[in-house]
Parts: sequence; structure tokens; C-alpha cells
Amino acid sequence: MQLGIVTYMIAARWPLEKIIRVLVDVGLRGVELRTTHRHGVEDRLDAAERARVRRLFERSGVQLVGLGTAFEFDSPDPAVVRRNIDGAKRYIELAHDVGGYGIKVRPNRLHTDRGIPAEQTIRQIAAALRELGDYGAGFGIRIRVEVHGRGTSRIDVMQAIMRQTNHPNVYVCWNCNQTDLDDPKAPAGRRSIRRSFGLLRRWIEIVHIHELYDDGYPYGELFQLLRAAGFDGYTLAEIPACRCDDDAVRLLRYYKALWQRLQAG
Repeated sequence: MQLGIVTYMIAARWPLEKIIRVLVDVGLRGVELRTTHRHGVEDRLDAAERARVRRLFERSGVQLVGLGTAFEFDSPDPAVVRRNIDGAKRYIELAHDVGGYGIKVRPNRLHTDRGIPAEQTIRQIAAALRELGDYGAGFGIRIRVEVHGRGTSRIDVMQAIMRQTNHPNVYVCWNCNQTDLDDPKAPAGRRSIRRSFGLLRRWIEIVHIHELYDDGYPYGELFQLLRAAGFDGYTLAEIPACRCDDDAVRLLRYYKALWQRLQAG
């Protein structure tokens, strides 16, 4: 498996050239660019600007793993859902043009508090993901659904979404949430995600990881399960920013060293 970063938080204020320079310096292999951040890789880029971004990555050897969007498809308002689907399509096109191979989308919540059955929202999300799966396949871009949101971050709900989506180009972005824990009440050193991981294992394509020292989440077991599954994709560090850029580089060096220990088992 490979190590990279999500630019959400840790590199949110860095221009693209700096992101690439730091990754090369630290020896990290890939990056998911979170949309709306300072690097400016957005759908407004014209053809020349998109070609420039692609060249930056190709020359550096850093893999643009994908674009981390916040498009979501759970709203009870069909017009909102359509705007999000159409927006995601624009970023599929952008990811293709700049040399990425996926985009991240998400569910954000269930609406049972408004009297809308969970099953209805799940069907609606799945229908949107199938449409995007088809569209993305035409550009060679994978659709990654983040395990995210109020109610929708529950593993059984995400499994239901993926089963109803049933599309070969739609995958899961495992997000290392507390809702992954098989028994949240277990003591920190005895917590497990084995059952939850098994429910989504066949769809997991990338993984967002956070504070690896945190004994509240069983990172050691996660890496063991990933190895056993033959996972060879990207684990992407989604960690807070530092006040000083030099500290950020130093932090990433330590993070990489700890990741290597966990990855090796």
C-alpha cells in the first residue's frame, strides 16, 4: 500500500507547487486535492491551466490520487440533488484533464428526523452514484464514496448504499470513524473494526487515516486487515495543519515513519 495526504487541513493553505515540493521532499507518493482550497484546482480552470496541472504532477512523480469534493446526494429536494450530480460530473471531467483517476463524494446524513425513511434516502443516494459511476467510467475516473455523515457513516447504512448502487466503478473511501468500531464501549486497547471492515471490504479503494498514535482507533488492526485483503491502494493522511510550515514537514516525516511501522506489521 502507498502513503499520501489529503490536503484538507494539513496543506489547505499551500499552493499546488508547494504541495508537490513537500511531498517529494518527504517521500510521499500521492495526494487527494480537497476542492475549494488554496491550490485552486477547480472546475473553472481552462484547458491550458488543466494541462499545466497535469504536467506538474507528471514531472514530479507524485500521483494525483484524485479530487476530494463535497458533493452529496441525500437532500430531500430533487433540485439540490441534481445540482450536486451535475457538479460532480464537472469534477469528473476535471480529474481526467489534470491526470487524476478518481473523485471523492459523500452522503451527509439521513433525514429520518424529517419523517423520511432511511431506505428512501439510501435508494436516492444509490441512484445518484450509479449515474456518476456510468459517467466516470467514460473518463476513466473512479467514484469514491466517503464513509461520512450523520447516520450515513454507520457501516450497515453504507453497506446498504453500496449494495443498491451495485456499480463496478463506485468504491468506498474508508474514513476511520468511531462508527466503525464493532463495540464502541470496549476499552481503547480492545477495540476492533473486524466485523465492520468485512461488511465493506470488497468496495474499499482508498483509505483516509488520521492520528496514528490514537489508541481510541485500532490502526494496527486496520493495517492488518488491509494487508490480509491484499490492499495496494493509497492510505491518505487527513491530519490537522501546523502553525509553521517547517513543522508540517517535520510532522509528515514522523508520520511516515510511524506509518511504515504499522504497514510492515
